[in-house]
Amino acid sequence: MKFVLDGEHLLFAESLHKLLDRSDTPTAIRAWSAGDHGPGRRVWRSLAEAGVFALAVPEEHDGAGVLPVELVTAVHELGRHAVPGPVAETVAAAALLASVGGDAAATWLPRMAAGEAMATVARPYALDADAADLVLTVENGELHQAEPAGEARPSLDPARRLFGVTAARSLGKATESALDLGTLACAAQQMGVGRRLLEVSVDYAKTRHQFGRPIGEFQAVKHHLANALVELEFARPLVHAAALSYGTDDFPRDVSAAKAAASEASYTAARIALQVHGAIAYTAEYDPSLWIRKARALYSAWGSPSDHKARLMTLL
Repeated sequence: MKFVLDGEHLLFAESLHKLLDRSDTPTAIRAWSAGDHGPGRRVWRSLAEAGVFALAVPEEHDGAGVLPVELVTAVHELGRHAVPGPVAETVAAAALLASVGGDAAATWLPRMAAGEAMATVARPYALDADAADLVLTVENGELHQAEPAGEARPSLDPARRLFGVTAARSLGKATESALDLGTLACAAQQMGVGRRLLEVSVDYAKTRHQFGRPIGEFQAVKHHLANALVELEFARPLVHAAALSYGTDDFPRDVSAAKAAASEASYTAARIALQVHGAIAYTAEYDPSLWIRKARALYSAWGSPSDHKARLMTLL
């Protein structure tokens, strides 16, 4: 089976790409890292106006319905531009609230679809709990509203601020598929991060000269870039397959396959970006470093490749 996005998906992705290109996400990322959420929240509001967050919200709560393929398409672009904030966590929170229903869903889901509320889920730490309007945690199969506890924990990505949480009131029984939707969103985000790192590495290899030639003419550099492309292209259909299997018994298996492959592909792209760019890629002032750090942090977020490979073996 060949997984190819149709014309509407491609047009949607291109419109988000142009929107985020105008949004200056590197500035928003650096502000977010310093604790200033204003620029990042403005980016989130513009994405909500484009309908991104409504893709994870049922129609009865003012959403577009849960549309996994469209959601994966959108989150890929968010990863490609390294949009700060709890992207996968908000997707998971929407799915969790929809699964428990009741007053919590009626209160929060319309606000999330409209971009008026940002949510996060502890896994086991809550990403950006200091910026989120709603913090959730799952304990013993129960969904709880929670509160941040203590100071932010260090992360490989300064724009990812992690907090412990304390569970407060129970909202109802949580479903595993809701958490799997968050995992799928993380995989799509990783694919976008990896794609951006490959793009900037190819561009750099065309312009950086060594021994009077662009370094992209050297076979060793070509091989590295080709390896990154191959890994990303092999992971992409797994992510799309998982989106297509949403709502079926195969969804948990396909999500784990997608997350394992996306983690390894984006990490390979980050490692090769470092090798191609050299020491400049380590500097905080150089924009690609923002994506490199995010790729490493997302590698183990929502389960590492070894975690998901072990799960795959169990499910198979």
